[in-house]
Formats: sequence, structure tokens, C-alpha cells
Amino acid sequence: MSFFKNIFSKEKKETLDKGLEKTKSSFFSKLSKAVAGKAKVDDDVLDNLEEVLVSSDVGVETTLKIIDRIEERVSRDKYLGTDELNQILREEIAGLLSETNTGDETDFTIPVNSKPYVLMVVGVNGVGKTTTIGKLASQFKKKGLKVILGAADTFRAAAIDQLQVWADRTDVPIVRQEMGSDPASVAFDTVQSGVNHGADVIIIDTAGRLHNKVNLMNELTKIKRVMQKVVPDAPHDVLLVLDGSTGQNAFEQAKQFTKATEVTSLAVTKLDGTAKGGVVIGISDQFQIPVKYIGVGEGIDDLQVFNKHEFVDSFFK
Repeated sequence: MSFFKNIFSKEKKETLDKGLEKTKSSFFSKLSKAVAGKAKVDDDVLDNLEEVLVSSDVGVETTLKIIDRIEERVSRDKYLGTDELNQILREEIAGLLSETNTGDETDFTIPVNSKPYVLMVVGVNGVGKTTTIGKLASQFKKKGLKVILGAADTFRAAAIDQLQVWADRTDVPIVRQEMGSDPASVAFDTVQSGVNHGADVIIIDTAGRLHNKVNLMNELTKIKRVMQKVVPDAPHDVLLVLDGSTGQNAFEQAKQFTKATEVTSLAVTKLDGTAKGGVVIGISDQFQIPVKYIGVGEGIDDLQVFNKHEFVDSFFK
């Protein structure tokens, strides 16, 4: 039985359930082996559980935090049966997610007092950054919001062309220049154009080169600075896109990007094709940055607003 009925539409909930299927089946098959033959939660079970969580890409630090909390409950309640472990895990994971993801959003909205709402998107090539931007544009447009895209990843011609494809597909305007142009110049022109045309949402794509963090840091700082000449409090959100299927590599990318710029939210993509969905729990906890969106399929509507209740419910269903 679901504890969180009617938060998502039935269709969206089914998509989420299906998207997390590989993670869930992998996790619970490992968990059932970890408690096989045991009636109560003892040191052996906790050791096995630690291994299950780490191998499910929850991350070492977050795993230790979860184990500590379960140990506290064992010592407090004196006896915990292994049949209660699912419910306890569910509660502790929901509790961890609640510490960072305070809202219970279910739909694509922007703050009422931010118009235009400027969203700067960062992430390495190949994580689904441009696709996420395209899907976001589509979802915002469906809400009746006026959207404009800025192709400020001028390092690669393919990135500009790919964003153009999404702009055409979603029928939203795009500001672009030639490959090799100054990214900050593109960002400035996009924000200026957005303001002039009464845009509600301005989404800026940026380059994801991590091999030289100093250059990346300087570039992102410059982009922010020039946008602020037009909209003083821009960007309102710096969204880091991570590929959930890369597991621990996503942790490393999050570490590098949070050093290079102030990241305010996360999008974790490609969860449908992987058993590494536990990475959402670990990244959210370790970086204390809310997960805003998750990708659970290829379709344009398969980018979902992350809702911690629905996520945990699908994970433990």
C-alpha cells in the first residue's frame, strides 16, 4: 500500500515505479540475501546491510549515517526483527532526504516573485544536460510559461546544434552564436532578449569541461556577472545535471562542480537504465543540495520533479 496517495498522477507514478525498477530489484535481492536465516537485526545483519547500501551506490558516508541511525534504534528498542528492517530503512532514507529536500513539489513551477526566472545549467558532456534543458523547456511551456534558451556551451558545435534541435522541437526561441564565441556574451544576449520579450523562464546551457577547473570556474563566474547586468539577482538557480547510471562517478562530478561554482539544485538523469538509483540518496545527503528533477525515461515527459515521498514510496513499494 502507498502511504502517499494522489501526490502524483497515476501515469507519472507508474513511470516513476518503472524507472526505479532495476534499482529496486537489485537492492532488495541483495537485502534478502543479507538477512537470510536471521530473525533479528544483529551485528552481522548490519555489516551485510552496510555492504548492500555501499554496493547500491548510496555512498560510504551516507551508508554509515544510515547504519548509525539503525544501530540507535536497535539499542533503544532492544529487539528489532529483520522483518521490520524494510520499514526502518524506508523511514531513515525518507528522513535523510527530508533534511535536504524540504519541499514537496510535484509539478514544474517557478517562484512567483522571479520574472524572468534565470536558470543556469551545468554538467559534463554526456550526462544528458542538453536533453534535460529541452525537456524542462517543454514542461515549462506546457504550463503556459514563455521560455527562451541560451546556447552558451560554445566549446562544441554539437552542443549548439543539439540545443537548436530541442528549441525547434519544443518551439521556443534560442539565442546562439558561432562555436568558439564568448559564452558570457551569449548568456548576456539571451537574458537581454528574454527581458525584452517578456520571457518567464530563461535557461542557459554552459560548457562542462572539468579537465581545467580554474577555467571552468572563471567562465561560470563571468557568465553570472554579465547576466547580473541585466537581471541583478540572476541566476536564480544553478542546476547541476548528473548521470545516475555512472554511480560513484556522479559523486566525483558533484564534488568538482560544487568547488567550481555555487550549485543550488541537482537533476539526476538516466535512472531508468540502471540499478544505481541509490546515488540520488547519497548525493542529496553528502552535498546538502536538493534534488529538483530526475530522469526516468527517454520520453519528453519522463523528466519528473523530484518528490522525496514518491521516490521512497516507489523504491520500497
